Amino acid sequence: MTANLTHYLALSAALFGIGLYGVLARRNAIAVLMGIELMLNAANINFLAFWRFLAPNSVEPQVYVLVVLTVAAAEAAVGLAVVLNVYRSFGTVNLDEIARLKG
Repeated sequence: MTANLTHYLALSAALFGIGLYGVLARRNAIAVLMGIELMLNAANINFLAFWRFLAPNSVEPQVYVLVVLTVAAAEAAVGLAVVLNVYRSFGTVNLDEIARLKG
């Protein structure tokens, strides 16, 4: 059985949904960052799936994926640095508790 465009889009939608749930339902800052990473990877799967099935001779989608991967790596590095500083200041990475302690 070969995978067609629908399979890739279903996988991407599932990953995006899991990432969105992780961002909206979790209160841990690291879990929120992981949810954002899943959502970015779902977008990358969409880019590559449409590239493979609709325009396999163009290079632009591959460049977009590399840019998104670079932004995701930078977001992870900066996000983890922020989480570490917040943990040092407040002693927790729970977003609700940080908002309560800050106010």
